[in-house]
Amino acid sequence: MYEKNSITRRDALKAAGAAGAVAVAADRSGPSVRPIRAAGNQVRYAVIGTGDRGSFLLNRLKEIDNGRCVALCDIYPPNLNRALQSMNGQPRAYTDYREVLAAKDIDAVVIATPLFRHFEVARDSLEAGKHVFCEKTLVFKPREVHALRATAAAHPRQIFQTGLQRRYSPFYKAAKAMIDKGLIGEVTHIRAQWHRNGSGRRPVSDPKLDRQINWRFYREYSGGLTAELASHQMDVADWFFGSQFDFVSGVGGIDHWKDGRDTYDNIMLHFSYPGGRKLMYSSISTNAHLPIFGGTRPQFGEEIMGTGGTIQITIGDAANPAVGPAIAMWYREPNAPKVQAAGKAAENWVAGATSAASGVVSRPLPLLLPGDTVTERDSFLQREMKFARRWLYSRGVMLPEEERNPVTLSLEDFFRCVREGRKPAADLEVGLGDSCGVILANLAMDEGRRVYYREIENMGRA
Repeated sequence: MYEKNSITRRDALKAAGAAGAVAVAADRSGPSVRPIRAAGNQVRYAVIGTGDRGSFLLNRLKEIDNGRCVALCDIYPPNLNRALQSMNGQPRAYTDYREVLAAKDIDAVVIATPLFRHFEVARDSLEAGKHVFCEKTLVFKPREVHALRATAAAHPRQIFQTGLQRRYSPFYKAAKAMIDKGLIGEVTHIRAQWHRNGSGRRPVSDPKLDRQINWRFYREYSGGLTAELASHQMDVADWFFGSQFDFVSGVGGIDHWKDGRDTYDNIMLHFSYPGGRKLMYSSISTNAHLPIFGGTRPQFGEEIMGTGGTIQITIGDAANPAVGPAIAMWYREPNAPKVQAAGKAAENWVAGATSAASGVVSRPLPLLLPGDTVTERDSFLQREMKFARRWLYSRGVMLPEEERNPVTLSLEDFFRCVREGRKPAADLEVGLGDSCGVILANLAMDEGRRVYYREIENMGRA
């Protein structure tokens, strides 16, 4: 049962103060106003792969002024032509990515090909002296994990970034800062889901093109739901827990869409991390309900559970932000156990009963973003506006919103890293760790056993 809707002013200010401190810690990059970039300082890039994901990235890249698209590449003419039209025909067009890599005026490449081509294109791009932004999942097979790591080590001056945009979301960074500060106690469990209702199959004019257009449904090209969806949330768990998992088990099946696919249409995964921490994950294709946020958002989200509280969080649905906005809510744990000197939680035992769990459920409070943090530089009017927004947040009238899509932020930061020689937040090792998780999780389902993370070291070596 929820508390009454009107929390006290003291509670609101206490929560806002804590969340505000976290917001400052999560992003010290200053105001969100972007400086004007001189054309000579722009990173000249090419997009390799202009299909569904590549087109989405191009729309985000149009919002960025520290990079300039000079080339597009795709083997499928309809995709390439559509991308050229969206860019007013200004970039050069290629059908062979090796010609792109031979061009001297290209500094970096954005790789959005199907998964089974990622390694080849990324390896060749590094060897050609290009900086690389590669979509997740970074690699497809165990041998590619070791080979790409070796190639990157041989070209240390190239920047390599993986497309895991949650690491660039202000909400997710605020949640990570809350965890690091201990504001939700010891994080013990994470629940995550990405549920859809439908086959996901794209129509094709010629059946011969099915495997090229619907490559995600075939193991020859794809890691299935684990690679396409779970990889994002597996990375969140690695990030928030601060390590890779110890082992994974799970089940999957082709139970509902008998359309010729050989990748699973539903998966259930259980990851065990050091210290007994757990990630419980599901992806299905027959129901899109999301139980967190009172069912107001469909499909995907994560629930971070600690001994002192819970964070429910989801990234925005870029395809339909009005229906699927980014949300991050904080629940304080009623009657959270106190830690004793010996390091064990004090149990709230009552004579003649089992346990006194009589606390009421906490009313959710939104995570605040840097724009809601009061600073000494604010004018009187700015301070009053921020306090007003916080009051509206506490009443549930409105919620904080991310000013810019995290995908846009990740691409912009990639170009900034190229110019500054700085390591990206989602660097090569983050991407490889995520790819290893995908490979091992699929193996666990296929073989019906517990698969240990350490097994990857001996897999795929000659």
